[in-house]
Amino acid sequence: MTTTRIHWADLPESVRLAVAARLGARVLTAETISAGFNSEIAVELTTTEGRAFIKGMQLSHPRVWTQRREAAVNPYLQGLAPRVLWHAEVDGWSLLAFEYIEGRHADYRDAGDLELMVDTLSRLGRTPCPPIELRRAEQRWAAYVDEPRMLSRFRGDALLHTDLNTENVLVHGGGVLLVDWAWATCGASWIDPALWVIWLIAAGGHRPAAAEAWAARVPSWSTADPTVVDVFAQAQARMWAEIAGDDPDPWTDGLNRAAQLWARFRGRG
Repeated sequence: MTTTRIHWADLPESVRLAVAARLGARVLTAETISAGFNSEIAVELTTTEGRAFIKGMQLSHPRVWTQRREAAVNPYLQGLAPRVLWHAEVDGWSLLAFEYIEGRHADYRDAGDLELMVDTLSRLGRTPCPPIELRRAEQRWAAYVDEPRMLSRFRGDALLHTDLNTENVLVHGGGVLLVDWAWATCGASWIDPALWVIWLIAAGGHRPAAAEAWAARVPSWSTADPTVVDVFAQAQARMWAEIAGDDPDPWTDGLNRAAQLWARFRGRG
């Protein structure tokens, strides 16, 4: 479900004043950010004290829980994600303020960006799941697995991002930061590199074998039983087929095609 994006000026004045008060500055300019699908408001603010990024949803939005999830997980992401400055719920809105990061979205066809991503996924694979409420991998994909005994092999204590869309990957200062942690999950550490394979195929320029070769540079990939990866690939193919439905938009269709291609490559498609 894609959320309609609104502009800073569309927010109630009371909300805009509350944001300025929390930032301790006067807002000079506001630029709506088009990237991303989930937030109703996503805006870069230039203030008398510098810049900040604000994202938010109305409290009535069915996915407003993702705002609280990001606020809860952010303290455990030092060096992996932009820092959350504050989370506030005011006059019917849930708002997150982040430190402003000057960067660009990664290009998964660029070897330099892929090397940076390998480094970030390697560090993330060593990051333990924090003591907060998060979905578990064995729960999240249960509906797409025919062999329930295999679900226990998705279980683990690593923190997973699980949405490695290039728009969630910022190249900054010679490294990569991951944004939009709404779908953070606890699970086996090989799962993020496995999910990355689908995004690499969808980006173009990578057949499944080449995509897996990049994933294999992430140390946690080697901890996966190939048979379990086969099952996981099939689960992703089923999930994306369900998401795509009969009349997918181009973006969803591309991910679905990539997932089907990977599942066939793994011999379960």
